Amino acid sequence: QVQLVESGGGLVQVGGSLRLSCKVSGFTFSDYAVGWSRQVPGKQRELVAAITGGSRAIRYGDSVKGRFTISRDTAKNTVNTVYLQMNSLKPEDAAVYYCAAQSTSWPSEFAYWGQGTQVTVSS
Repeated sequence: QVQLVESGGGLVQVGGSLRLSCKVSGFTFSDYAVGWSRQVPGKQRELVAAITGGSRAIRYGDSVKGRFTISRDTAKNTVNTVYLQMNSLKPEDAAVYYCAAQSTSWPSEFAYWGQGTQVTVSS
């Protein structure tokens, strides 16, 4: 059973940083792309970042390029984890952030999604 559990969301001031984590289980982590998307009420879900199974390709949404970094931890004896380092946060970055796994259409369509973690940016 595929499980994705996000953490790390919260309240941050404009210009601040947060690191989101997503613990992934239930499939061979290194074989599949994983990513992050975000959604604001009333708007479509937006790709934030995605990374392929072998970390050979990374894609960022235009609005976060240069500020956000996606990475994946595949070290032995650790829980497979996807990270999203968010720097220089802006009010428009406030959203629910979803971790996703197993890309069905690179880079933004995925088979599995987490429950989401709220990011709030205060000015």
